Amino acid sequence: MVSSNLAFKFLKDEEKKDYTYLPNPLKHTSVSLTDLFKNKLRLEANAFNLDAKLAQEKVSNNIFGTVRLWSDKGLIQEAYHRPRFKRIYVDKKEISFFQPSSITEVYPKPARYISAKTETDLESLKVKKGMLLMTVSGTIGKVAIAGTKLDNQVFSHDLLRLIGKGKYDTGYIYSYFLTDTGQHILQSNNYGAVIKHIEPEHLQNVIIPNAPEHLKKEIHQLIFESYDLRDQSNELIDIAEKILYEELNLNPIEQLNNEYFDNSKDIRNYTVKLSDLRLRLDGSYHLPLFNNILNHLKQYSSEIKYLKNEKITSSIILPGRFKRVYVDTEEYGIKFIGGKQITDLNPNTDKFLSKSMHDTRLGKELILHENCILITRSGTIGKVSLVPKHWENWAANEHIIRVFPKNQEIAGYLYCWLNSEYGKELIKKHTYGAVVDEIDTNHVGDIPLPLLKNSSKQKEINDIVLKANNLRYQAHILEQKAIKKMNKIIDRTK
Repeated sequence: MVSSNLAFKFLKDEEKKDYTYLPNPLKHTSVSLTDLFKNKLRLEANAFNLDAKLAQEKVSNNIFGTVRLWSDKGLIQEAYHRPRFKRIYVDKKEISFFQPSSITEVYPKPARYISAKTETDLESLKVKKGMLLMTVSGTIGKVAIAGTKLDNQVFSHDLLRLIGKGKYDTGYIYSYFLTDTGQHILQSNNYGAVIKHIEPEHLQNVIIPNAPEHLKKEIHQLIFESYDLRDQSNELIDIAEKILYEELNLNPIEQLNNEYFDNSKDIRNYTVKLSDLRLRLDGSYHLPLFNNILNHLKQYSSEIKYLKNEKITSSIILPGRFKRVYVDTEEYGIKFIGGKQITDLNPNTDKFLSKSMHDTRLGKELILHENCILITRSGTIGKVSLVPKHWENWAANEHIIRVFPKNQEIAGYLYCWLNSEYGKELIKKHTYGAVVDEIDTNHVGDIPLPLLKNSSKQKEINDIVLKANNLRYQAHILEQKAIKKMNKIIDRTK
């Protein structure tokens, strides 16, 4: 008799779709007495990472042999993080301060700003262009190469900085840690137990195929070409935003002069007309900043349209909550991402939403398309992303609002505005909620979009942004080629 908590496999022959609710296959292995003693006599199964053990065996049987990553004959020259320090946060833009989670963002931005009076060696906290970076806590093992945007930027102490020994080692190591095999080995110690925090010493136990120099060179160059394209993309985004600011005569938003009802008081105080309340009694909704922005835009734009206008967007969609059904492979599922991942070039996800069980909802609400704009609507409000080509037909969860531009002639310009400091402030204006911040599609529809007096400049901005988005797709292609080459090296057994 089959247990009721097991699901059943069914197949629609005519559609050749297979959506399975079967339990995960049973994993089993033998553990040597030596490994048992090395692992402090722990007898629970989760103390022995079977995926890591299989990965170790695969790499050990590699035709090129192996080296320990950080050793005399290894590929790392130096690996370090920094000691903890007391941070002095400031509101003004003094010293940009990045968190480790931002290393995988395609356009990394500082989480906060710290004072120059912070008592620590700030120079030692800076990362350099071309350095290999790795998260060591939280979600461990995420890797990135420091590009132009991160060069000489200050990061928190808990980020591992790696410097390759050979000319082509950095890109080669990076690609290795993008493979499933490399991640399984990285996230376990030499006994197989899962680790919760990576220390530089762990790299002394990590083995890696010792491929010939010409193979390392091929992979390294693909990775660095990919990061060059990301830098070019980010430069174009900066150029587009600079044109936008010039055409709208915008200064950095902190320079806006916000006058209050009584400036003699050391608190923000202001009056609101009854006709402007819109049944919103939360003070943050009525800050003078928003009226100042709107009045400025009216003066320097040809006209202001709102995102709900049918000439700007074809639809603004927020999926309802739903019970998710996952499958194991992309053959029967759709890649499924969340709000934390929309700023990454290559969101790392192993979630595949069942095509069969969510067929109707996928078509109506969940599916993403190139140059669609994503906005996070809960938790961290106002993260904005332009969907690149390789996300076409992926799905995103219900914490992300989809803004579908009317056409390609407005998509890039709309993204440029929403991604600017001014756009983000106007998004966050609508935030509501006592515990968890939220916005909805009506709020996004009420965001103003200034159209430029010079239509050729508006087209220029639009075209630049779309070109930048295409460069991100090309960067993705190069990185995938490098990963494919690395997997071929790993799979070449004796």
